[in-house]
Amino acid sequence: MITREQRTRWFQQDRFGMFIHWGLYAIPARGEWIRGNERMSFEQYQTYFDEFDASRYNPREWARAAKAAGQKYAVLTTKHHDGFCLFDSKLTDFKATNSPAGRDLVREYVDAFREEGIAVGLYYSIIDWHHDDYPGYGDKAHPDRDNETAKDKAIDFERYLTYMHGQVKELLTNYGKIDIMWFDFSYDNMTGEKWKATELIRMIRSIQPNIIIDNRLGGNIRAAEPEEYAGDFFSPEQIIPPGGIVDVKGNPVPWEACITLNDNWGYHSSDKNYKSAKQVIRTLVECVSKNGNLLLNVAPDAKGEINRETLDVIAEVGEWLRLNGESIYNCGSASLPKPEWGRYTLNGDKLYAHVYDRGIGPIYFEGLKGKIKKARLLRDGTELKVEAPWMAEEYSDVEGGAFITLLGAKLPDDKDTVIELQLM
Repeated sequence: MITREQRTRWFQQDRFGMFIHWGLYAIPARGEWIRGNERMSFEQYQTYFDEFDASRYNPREWARAAKAAGQKYAVLTTKHHDGFCLFDSKLTDFKATNSPAGRDLVREYVDAFREEGIAVGLYYSIIDWHHDDYPGYGDKAHPDRDNETAKDKAIDFERYLTYMHGQVKELLTNYGKIDIMWFDFSYDNMTGEKWKATELIRMIRSIQPNIIIDNRLGGNIRAAEPEEYAGDFFSPEQIIPPGGIVDVKGNPVPWEACITLNDNWGYHSSDKNYKSAKQVIRTLVECVSKNGNLLLNVAPDAKGEINRETLDVIAEVGEWLRLNGESIYNCGSASLPKPEWGRYTLNGDKLYAHVYDRGIGPIYFEGLKGKIKKARLLRDGTELKVEAPWMAEEYSDVEGGAFITLLGAKLPDDKDTVIELQLM
C-alpha cells in the first residue's frame, strides 16, 4: 500500500505551483463567484455559455509561462461552483464542447503541461449551482438560497452524488496520469460522508493510486488517525499558517497555501491590486521555511489569455528562482529560530539564509559559531567570509553566533538575498 509520505514526496520537493481559475465567469469579469454573489438565474448565466469561445486559448503559452516562473506543477479548474465543465463530460450538456469553444479544454491543458514537464492537477468543485439535484434554497451560497420559488423543489441528492462521482471518474480515467486531485469544498453539514467520501476516495485510488488529494472533502488530516478521505495535504487559503501545519503529535503535515495574485480567483478586469514579485518570493520562502508549498493563482481572461500584469510578475519570480532555486526546491524547515533579518530554509547540510533586511554591520547568525564550513552568495557563488568583527567579544550574548559581512549599504538583491551556508 502506498503511504501518504510516498505519494507526497515529489510534492514536498517541487514546492511551487500555478493555480488556474478559468470559466464562464471570465466573461462578466467580476470574479468566479458571480452567479452566487449576484443571485443570477440560470437564464442570465446562460448568456455567458452562449458567448464562451476561448478564441485565444493556448495552454502551451500558459505552460511555458509556468515553466519560466519556476512552477513545477499546475492545477486547473475543470468545474467550478457554477457547474460549467471545461472537459467533455458525458454526464452533462453544460460543457465547453457544447459552447462556441467547441473543444475539450482540459485535454489541451493536460497535454500542454505534460509537454513542459510540469505535473498536472485537476480542480473539481464538489458543489454545483447548475445541477437540478444540488440543494439550493437555504444553502449558504447557492443563487437560489433565498428564492421562495425554489423552496419546495424536489431534490434527489443521491442522483447528484452519482453524477459527481461519475465526473471525477471521467477526469481520472480519460486524461492519463493525473498528479493532483484538488477538491473544493466542504462546509456546514455538507462534509465527509455527505459526499460518500470514503467511497469516492477508494474509487480514485483504484484508478490513480499515486495521486495526491487535498483535505477539502472533510475529515481531520491533523488527527492521530485521519479519516480515509481526510486527504494527503492541508490547503490553507489566503493565509500562511503561523507555525506551519502539524498533527496532534507534532509531526509535520504536508500543506500548500493557495494565494491569489490580486484580490480575486477568477478574472476581474478592474482588480489591479497585483502583488509584487518581492511579495510572491517572500511568501514562497515563508511557506518553504514552514515545510509548505505555494500555489499561486492566475486568472485568464474571457478569451483565454493570461494578462501582461500577471506574466510580468511571475516572470520576475522565475528569474529569481533561476538564480536562487536551490534554496526552495527540495528544501524545508531549518528548525532554527526565525532570524531578525529574514528566514531560513534547509536542504541536508545546506542552510539557506534569506536576508531581507541589510541592517548595519555584519549579518548575525545565532547559534552557528564554528558550524559553518563555507558561505556563498547563492545567486552567483561569490565567496563570503565568516569572521567575527573585532568588537564582537565585548558582547557575551553573541558568543555562540557567527558573523558574515556583506559589502555596501544595500543588499545585492532587495527582494531576497540568499546566502548559502554549508554546515560542518
